[in-house]
Amino acid sequence: MNYHNYYPVDVVNGPGTRCTLFVSGCVHQCRGCYNQSTWRIDAGHVYTQEMEDQIIADLNDSRIKRRGLSLSGGDPLHPANVPAILQLVQRVHAECPGKDIWLWSGYRLEELDDQQKAVLEYVDVVVDGKFETELHDPELIWRGSSNQVIHYLKDPK
Repeated sequence: MNYHNYYPVDVVNGPGTRCTLFVSGCVHQCRGCYNQSTWRIDAGHVYTQEMEDQIIADLNDSRIKRRGLSLSGGDPLHPANVPAILQLVQRVHAECPGKDIWLWSGYRLEELDDQQKAVLEYVDVVVDGKFETELHDPELIWRGSSNQVIHYLKDPK
């Protein structure tokens, strides 16, 4: 897996202060996407064990009260990303108690295969659906177009 950017302190992509990872690779390639540089699966930087360890360390750093991890892109549920994303969310679940995980994907929940669904076992909130320019609404929180749906998969912490 490759990633485009990592922000250890982010207050835009989900509630509270978060760590945010923008992965590379997106099959949806939505017209009007603000993150087109993440579409290629080989864009950005190689995701390494060191990067994963850094994310876990940042989530557990008590100097900053972080609420959780946000996964965006690109698309974290791109088939090429799923193995690394599954490993990451499993580690966050096991090693970062009390931290929630938010994930943005162009796939709708009903389109997911079994491997993609396995990732969601560890995710608290999914924002699903392709960005649609004609449904863009700047007043929406945590989504770009009105067709996208925020799914709360687990009770809020």
